Amino acid sequence: MARIKDESKQQVIAAADMVDVVSARTQLRKVGSRYSGRCPFHEERTPSFSVNPVEKLFYCFGCNKGGDVITFVRETEQLDFAEAVEWLAERFRIPLEYEESSPQVEESRKRRDRLHAVLDQAASFYERHLWDTEAGAPVREYLEGRGLGEQICREFRLGLSPGTGLAQKAQQKGFTREELRGAGLTNARGNDYFPRRLMFPLTDARGRIVGFQARKLREDDPLRGKYVNSPEGELFHKSAIFYGLHLARTEIAKQERAIVVEGNTDVIALRQTGLQPVVASMGTALTEQQLKELFRLTRKLYLCFDADAAGEAATLRGMELAVGLGCDVRIVTLPPGLDPADSAEGFEERLRQSQSYVRYRARLERLRAPDRQTAYERVEAFLNSVPDSPERQEAWREANDELGMTIQLQSALSTMKAAPVSRRVMDAGNRLERDVLAACIAFPELIEELRRVTADHFDSDLHRRLRDAILKGGPQEEIVPAFAELDAVAATEGINEATAKQLLLNLQERCLRRRLNDAPLEETSELQRRLIEIREAGAELA
Repeated sequence: MARIKDESKQQVIAAADMVDVVSARTQLRKVGSRYSGRCPFHEERTPSFSVNPVEKLFYCFGCNKGGDVITFVRETEQLDFAEAVEWLAERFRIPLEYEESSPQVEESRKRRDRLHAVLDQAASFYERHLWDTEAGAPVREYLEGRGLGEQICREFRLGLSPGTGLAQKAQQKGFTREELRGAGLTNARGNDYFPRRLMFPLTDARGRIVGFQARKLREDDPLRGKYVNSPEGELFHKSAIFYGLHLARTEIAKQERAIVVEGNTDVIALRQTGLQPVVASMGTALTEQQLKELFRLTRKLYLCFDADAAGEAATLRGMELAVGLGCDVRIVTLPPGLDPADSAEGFEERLRQSQSYVRYRARLERLRAPDRQTAYERVEAFLNSVPDSPERQEAWREANDELGMTIQLQSALSTMKAAPVSRRVMDAGNRLERDVLAACIAFPELIEELRRVTADHFDSDLHRRLRDAILKGGPQEEIVPAFAELDAVAATEGINEATAKQLLLNLQERCLRRRLNDAPLEETSELQRRLIEIREAGAELA
């Protein structure tokens, strides 16, 4: 990838609204000149996450994650540095300039941009054919009959492929036959790939169109499947996509839950009722790549699949993957023949009635077993493989009631483990070094005094590097998180100017004491004199 020019990076950072970016992941409350909220990187009940909106830094006192606005995007979106800058540039409409790179890299970047562009043009073409032509009237009636209003359909950019005309129109706009084929819009003969079908644009997490899903509208359709996706290619990979994620991601993070359904129309129908953290899995087989995308936003998943599909092996593997990643998985069951789009109103009540994965899976093992003894063995094997919890206890009780067997319940209290300590304990010396640096950030007028405190006063290599960064006016990329921690400490631990000066004196005193322990006799008197001066200076501050 071509290197982004430093000037462009600075423009992006300057334009980025730190509070806006972070608020998409967690609710913030203004506290003085800063903002506070619950950390988006770990579970917590008491807010310990601090945001500096001016310097665009964040730090969590619970899990010790910190950094600048680029770091935050990298961590939450799982992007590299350049991708995070591009993400912010797109969000805040900042054009980027790139350093010269190899012709091959530059050509690849331009090609991907062209593919995104032609896909966006195709979506507009399909939209116009659905909403502005007579041919779209029956499809508009179909959508209305499904209870899907025009406004919500336009939000998802639904369209209609006429089966012809797209390739010709795109070439008139300057796109090549090769680009159309690469975007999955034409077949080997150069004709439109999709026949007359209802079109659902598919996007990546950033909202860029990467392909389409097309629904069958007539019996003489040349394609077999009821739903057909764009061919796998340079941009489109079905296993990496959740339908509707680009619209749902903010609410998923804010509400700390994601509702995963099967169909695109389920997503649209539920969003139309006001239920926004909803995505579709592009089929029932959840993949690890899809689940990791959701895991960056929330750890609570509600899975709602058709009753007929709920027992399929692929669906169970997806559930197991989610549990294995540490997700709190709950199963929303619907009566046979009913899907979420048919019961969108009141769906919150179905969510409240959902079952934990453990109870649901144990019940499924009973239903799939050919006899009572086999059912007991399968339930026992499954429940013995999961940690003890109230849900596991309830699953045992339900199995006992249904199978009529006596099962000795294990006590959850005897197996529950204490929650791990979430914050590392600093030793006094390390804390002193940290607080000195934080004080110099809080009171820039002390930087000259810090300059007189040599790097040898610091035991930590990181603190020595941070000292140099403060003296030079800013940190390098690799120590931005530590710099953000100092900024947060300075703001939240009540360091005033007198305390700051005392901390500098304490650091100098520590250094002198160490030198006295090892100094030859002829140097001790001078070191002791300097130590007395430092103590007297400290007494004047008291």
